[in-house]
This record gives sequence, structure tokens and C-alpha cells, in this order.
Amino acid sequence: MEEEETFVSKTSNKSKPDKKSSNFKLKTYLSAIRPWSLSGSLVPTILGSTLAYRSAESSNYSPAICLLTVFTVVTVHCAGNVVNTYFDFVKGIDNRKADDRLLVDNILTKDEVVSLGALLYFSSCVGFISMSLISSAKMEHLALVYFGGLSSSFLYTGGIGFKYIALGDVVILIIFGPLSVLFAFMAQTGHVDWNTIYFAMPLALNTEAILHSNNTRDAVDDKKAGIITLAIVIGKSASHILYALLLFTPYSVFVVFGIKYSFWFLLPLITIPQAFKIEKQFRNESTMSIVPKQTAKLNFFFGLLYVVACCFATLPSFIKM
Repeated sequence: MEEEETFVSKTSNKSKPDKKSSNFKLKTYLSAIRPWSLSGSLVPTILGSTLAYRSAESSNYSPAICLLTVFTVVTVHCAGNVVNTYFDFVKGIDNRKADDRLLVDNILTKDEVVSLGALLYFSSCVGFISMSLISSAKMEHLALVYFGGLSSSFLYTGGIGFKYIALGDVVILIIFGPLSVLFAFMAQTGHVDWNTIYFAMPLALNTEAILHSNNTRDAVDDKKAGIITLAIVIGKSASHILYALLLFTPYSVFVVFGIKYSFWFLLPLITIPQAFKIEKQFRNESTMSIVPKQTAKLNFFFGLLYVVACCFATLPSFIKM
């Protein structure tokens, strides 16, 4: 009788789904998309929507388009992160010392990473199609910007591999700045306004600081793997200077805007103490490893304060009001 109860107990345990295993797998997939880095695409997209709301076409503003635009852009970013993980491992760049452990430690298989990337790209395409159906912008204009961003997210490490030939910084500056802001603005208003690029640049520089800190941290291992990044080309000392410029130049822009146009533009200056703290960590080898995530965290709060400023400030005459 006891043997029968034991058998039934074992059988019933096998039939139940392993919740712990499922939760672990979900957390692993979330880790694969690098959620800490997503402020780089989220904030510029929100900024573009905010500028559209403040523009002359604000009467046509659609919250649904805003949500679909955010979903579309962020899922492309997530997919690009997954592609990055895959090709860094396949090309032997990620090793036992690498920060990204998913494939190195066999937490996920290569097939699982490929499937996740494909799912994210597919989801982004669904979001884009849904958004374009209700947007007043021409489909071909939206498609040109969208597929330009999508292909760049793949080619960053796949195919040409811009990251490996010292062009990754250029790609990041364009995508996570002007392109995202322009895409969100165009989706809402139905037309292109190249002047939105001026508003995008402070965010683009701050986002580039995330990438540059990551590449500077990994410069030794990247050089051994035979790839070339800007951090390797210019060396450690120049990398420190460049990081400081990327981090603090936007604040200088806000001071000028604050004095000339509206004090609301001084709002992001609240984050300056944290920026100085991170810059100090960047120059210290023992704390260098945490700088990319700290910079991304700064980028998020810095960007949100900038968006709030754009909501209430008297905007420069770049955008038709």
C-alpha cells in the first residue's frame, strides 16, 4: 500500500509543471534582452512623441500610436541585444570573463537565442504594421525609417558587424537619437521635420556614453579577439576624455537652452552629481565594470527629466508651433 502511494505521489509530481523552472527560463529570457539598456530606445521614442504633442499637429495626437511606436522601437532594440549576444559568442568574443554569461555558461542554447531574436523581430513587425495602419504618415516613409533601424540593429553585430569595425558608435548615435525621435514624431504628425534632430542630440550623446563605457571596459578582451572598436583605436586616455565629453556636453546644451528659452531645460541638471560619480568610477579600474549599467540608469532619469522639460518649456523655434 505504501509503495502504491509513493508511486502515485511521484507520478503526480511529474505531471505538474515545474513553476521554478518556468520562472527561471522567463527570467533568463528577460536577462537576454538586457532590460537595463532599453532606456536608450525608450526615452528617444517618448521624446519624439512629446515633440509631436507640442507641435502644430497636436490635435491629431494618438495615445495608441504612441504605445505602438514605443513597442515597435523597443522590441527592435531587444532583438538587437539578442543578436549581439549570439554573434559575440559565435565569433569567440565572449569568454569566461565576459559580462554576458547566457551562452558562455550554456544557460541558453544557441537555438533558443536565435528563436528569441526571431520572435522579437516578428513582434516588432506586427507592431509596425499596426501602427502604420492608423498613422497619417505615408507607409513608405515609415517603412524607410523603420527597416533602416531594424537592419542596423541586426548588422551591428550580424552580417557586416559594424561593432567589429569601429563603426558601432556611429550606428548607436544615429539609431538611439535622431532616428528614434524622427520615427516617433513622423508616426504622430504624418510628416518629417528634420529639426527634431536638434532635440535628439543630447539624448544620443548620453546613450553613446553607455556603449563607449562598455567598449572601454572590454577593450583588452576585444583586442585579443581581433575586433576593432573606437575605444581600442583611440586608447585608454582618450577614451576617458571622450566619455566625459559624451556625459557632460548635454548638460552644457541644457544650460544654454535654460538661459535662452526656458528654465524648464535646467531640470535634467538634477542628475549632474550622479554623472560626476559615474565619471569617477569610469576612471577607476576596480569600479569600471559597473559603469555601463550605471550610465544606462543615469540615461533613463536624465532622459525622462528632459522629456518633462519639453512638455512644459517654451521650445526653441526648431519645431513649428
